[in-house]
Amino acid sequence: MQVSNPPLISLRELVDLARSAKGEIHHIYLHWTAGRYEQFFDDYHLNIDGKGGLRQTCSQLTELKAHTYKRNSGAIGIALCCALDASWTGERPDFGSVPPTFEQLETLCRVVALLCMVLGLPIDDSTVLSHAEAATLDGYGPGSGDDDTRWDLAYVPHLRFKVMGSYRGGPFVRYYAQNYRRLVEDGLGLERALDVLSGAGLVPANDERRF
Repeated sequence: MQVSNPPLISLRELVDLARSAKGEIHHIYLHWTAGRYEQFFDDYHLNIDGKGGLRQTCSQLTELKAHTYKRNSGAIGIALCCALDASWTGERPDFGSVPPTFEQLETLCRVVALLCMVLGLPIDDSTVLSHAEAATLDGYGPGSGDDDTRWDLAYVPHLRFKVMGSYRGGPFVRYYAQNYRRLVEDGLGLERALDVLSGAGLVPANDERRF
């Protein structure tokens, strides 16, 4: 359901939410809303607006939400507010007039890193999946022919050549979330890592890496 102006929260506030959910969350699913940058939906625990702002659309991360078919128990749903008129044609998507933004993708990578650190989850394709990846595993992903096909974040725009290319969304997010997590593993500690994550990012706008 669409909700109006849910609260913006900081990464520190996100950590507090995650600490309260530790031991009860086992998966994180990545979505988009198929709406506009400032339209928010409480089907998900967290929404990320077009400027990369993190919006809380739950009372707690353990709240049961209907975000991923047959995968909602013990799971967090995070959605980018975008993809209003996106469409799938052939083997690659058309992101339409409201594509995922650089700011949204960077926030998503930071959020996944922090959640996995606090919740004690690995950042891999057994725990952190795009809706497209989960749907593919469950038989309703891209190319399935299912009337309710889901392909959220099957790809994300190439951050430099926004129309000319794209990356596979799940591997992209996991790769950069792992980079953020290394800030802690390399000795910064969570508090210092929060300071770093709240500043300049590690996702370069001109990365030529292929995911």
